This record gives sequence, structure tokens and C-alpha cells, in this order.
Amino acid sequence: MKFILGTKENMAEYFSEDGSVVPVTIVSATPSTVTRIFTKEKDGYDSVQVGFGVQKKERITKGRAGAMKGAFYKTLKEFRLKPSDNVDVKEGDLIEVGTFAPGDKISVSSISKGKGFQGVVKRHGFSGGPRTHGQKHSEREPGSIGGGLRTHVPKGMRMAGRMGSDRITQKNLQVVFVDQENNLLFIKGALAGKRGTLVEIVSRS
Repeated sequence: MKFILGTKENMAEYFSEDGSVVPVTIVSATPSTVTRIFTKEKDGYDSVQVGFGVQKKERITKGRAGAMKGAFYKTLKEFRLKPSDNVDVKEGDLIEVGTFAPGDKISVSSISKGKGFQGVVKRHGFSGGPRTHGQKHSEREPGSIGGGLRTHVPKGMRMAGRMGSDRITQKNLQVVFVDQENNLLFIKGALAGKRGTLVEIVSRS
């Protein structure tokens, strides 16, 4: 099992050896530090805790600083391990982009862009009402939310509400290129989130 933390940068075009153009998302993955190893015997589950980024000392609570053991990381994340996962790391080890190679199949988790409070047309793809028949102010309205004889709104009714800012996991993505000198990963396709969004990358292949 391979894993690393990074931040989404931007999209670009990558030209492969055969001359074809591959759309890629660039992820900046500076070395992450293994801060703690959780074991099933001691903690009830197996996982590896990783520290990423640098934060000012005054912005970290005493409890969190204690968990970081004197270091000041911007983010602490855990990667759960399955019984079949083979991970040979210890506390203090650095995880670098060099652990990945072009062609690796990965899963990427990140927080999608927040879009605020949206109506049903944008949030759920409703078509709205027809423009004829005297429409004036109800072109993008949701329509009836009742159910005929029922006197309540059915559970799961699609309505307006907050959109975005969800944790999205995209599976079966592919590493196209690894730039070890600049700590960059080129991943095929688009990733959820804006520039600077924290990205969790896992490969179990």
C-alpha cells in the first residue's frame, strides 16, 4: 500500500512519449512525516498517522501540539490499513512522491468546491417549468413537493439547499508522471476541489 498527502495545484496538458495529449491535474506532494503508528492490539485498529505542511506554533492547541510531538504540522491524517496491506514504515519516516510510479492506479479523496445555497435547477438538474402558459416568476421553481393525498413531504424529496463542500473519492485514477525534484504528481483527469485543497492519495495495487 502506498499513500501520501498533497495539495491540488492546477490542470495542464501532458504529452506522452507517443505524442498524445493527456489532461492531468498537478498535485504538490511535499514529503509527509509518519507521526504515529496505530495497531489493533493497542488501539483497536491498524492505521498510519501522517503529518503534512507547516503551521505557526501559536495556531496549534496544546493537545494537538502534544500529538505532533514537538513538530508543527498543518494537517494530521490517518490512513486505515487492511489486513492485506503491506506497509513497512515507522515513526519519523518521510513519505515522498518517489514511492509512486507512472502507471500506478490510485484513489484520490478531497473536498469539492462549495457553491453555497442553490436551487433545484442547479443542484439536481431540474428543467423548471415551461415558458408558456403565463409563466412569469416560476420558471426555475421546483413544482409540487407534496404527494396528492399525503399531508407531509416525502422523505428524500429533492429540494433547494447547500451544494458542494462534500468529501469526494475518485477511484481508478492513474499516475501519469512523477517529478521527484519538485515533489509533483501528475494525475490523469480532473480532481475535486479548488487550488490548495488537501488531497489524500492511496494506491493498493
